[in-house]
Amino acid sequence: MPAPEKRPNRDLPPINERIRFPKLRVIDADGSQLGILSREEALNLSDERELDLVLVSDKADPPVCRIMDYGKYKFEQEKKAREAKKKQHTVDVKEVKMRYKIEEHDYNVRINQAKRFLKDGDKVKATIMFRGREIQHSDMAEELLNRMAQDLQEFAEIQQAPKKEGRNMMMLLAPKR
Repeated sequence: MPAPEKRPNRDLPPINERIRFPKLRVIDADGSQLGILSREEALNLSDERELDLVLVSDKADPPVCRIMDYGKYKFEQEKKAREAKKKQHTVDVKEVKMRYKIEEHDYNVRINQAKRFLKDGDKVKATIMFRGREIQHSDMAEELLNRMAQDLQEFAEIQQAPKKEGRNMMMLLAPKR
């Protein structure tokens, strides 16, 4: 089986012999303009300096090329992309579940969990689950959720007020900006 043919990456700009325009506006490595040159002159100039001719803009008339070290340029672009990816933070919704008849220590554990999630920049969905006839005590569950919002007010703001959803009551908290 023959080896797969290596195709040029479509995201990267054309370099050296891959540039097919007859006339080019050429910019030197230091940023100074060298003027409009033929493709051959520009390639010879870049070869003399042992650098690459990189197409910067094919929309201009004539297209703009720059003489630069392409390997270094490519590395810098990849580095910028990695840095940008690191700085992105997706906001997750973390859930804290409890029953309306929760003991004080267990409640404090849930509050600390919620604080940790909020400090990490995530939203918190506080859910109170009902079993059987407990659903009749939804007023006590709403009081508990309001108490939780009160205890977390320095870290969070209510994004969705307590509301019943089937056999659960939930509230959504977002971190304060």
